[in-house]
Amino acid sequence: MTGARTPKRLSLFERYLTLWVALCIVAGVVIGSLLPALVSALSRLEVSHVNLPIAVLIWLMIYPMMLRIDFTALRGVGQRPKGLLVVLFVNWLVKPFSMAFLGWLFFKQLFGGLLGPELGDQYLAGAIILAAAPCTAMVFVWSYLTDGDPAYTLVQVALNDLIMLVAFAPIVIFLLGVSSITVPYDVLLYSVGLYIVIPLAAGAASRSLVLRRRGPVWFSEVFLARLRPVSVAALLATLVLIFAFQGQVILGKLLHIVLIAVPLLIQVYFNSGLAYGLARWFRVRHAVAAPGALIGASNFFELAVATAVSLFGLTSGATLATVVGVLVEVPVMLSVCSLCNRTRGWFPGPAVAVARETASG
Repeated sequence: MTGARTPKRLSLFERYLTLWVALCIVAGVVIGSLLPALVSALSRLEVSHVNLPIAVLIWLMIYPMMLRIDFTALRGVGQRPKGLLVVLFVNWLVKPFSMAFLGWLFFKQLFGGLLGPELGDQYLAGAIILAAAPCTAMVFVWSYLTDGDPAYTLVQVALNDLIMLVAFAPIVIFLLGVSSITVPYDVLLYSVGLYIVIPLAAGAASRSLVLRRRGPVWFSEVFLARLRPVSVAALLATLVLIFAFQGQVILGKLLHIVLIAVPLLIQVYFNSGLAYGLARWFRVRHAVAAPGALIGASNFFELAVATAVSLFGLTSGATLATVVGVLVEVPVMLSVCSLCNRTRGWFPGPAVAVARETASG
């Protein structure tokens, strides 16, 4: 963690990822329209509101990232807490409340005449639920694309998950003004198990085995290199499935989707910019600052969608708002990744930043 990090060379998939994302979005909507029976069958493959095909693809995205985690480096994370504090501040003291304000401003005021009071309330509720559930699994993908520190990212995600267990329901209750709310903790626990515990255990076991049998050079230059395309291919396949599942919704409520997306997009860029700016102000190194900005901007969409469905119903406006969050997240987060990569020079070098964080943290 203290040495200079060699920037990864982008593969063909990674270099033109925005193009592949756009093609996958179109393909997903087309598949959803032309093959509704197949898509419906895939969407019903669920365990506690967790879609199994999506879960497998996310697992394939995350497993190669987990292989990169050097668990001996975790001991040093606590000596440099600034990156953790920035993420926790943005996720739990800023993000839900800024989303509540933006949702009220757009859904109740600026777009109120187009939506009406009932739909405005529903969309506001969905946006709040979305903002109260910080991202978990996909953070490892964003961390990889910005050349983030995988060990530090793991700690950031783990702390968020622990806080989410106790803070998600009270925040949603407070902001929605609901006295009794049922949080689908089974969804939360299943998702953490599927998307973090299982790939983390598999990655740790694989890393130890391969390093012991083949050595670090073969592990880095051959084993990891062969797995690199798997993450990106799984990401693109996930996009196809998500947009296929929601193809009819997209075509049927296009104007409302655009209106819902406006405050969600502002929220993403505001929170990522705030986290990134605070990290720069505190002189956190880029390998920690970039994933921190992305954690502060993205969402745990499985939990958000499941909560909206359990509270308001499958066809409710609240559920639609959480689904729109899913639809816009990946393309928007890729733009944030690109910005982080282009501004790497704003931050001190790894060795200098570590020394400063350790001295002042």
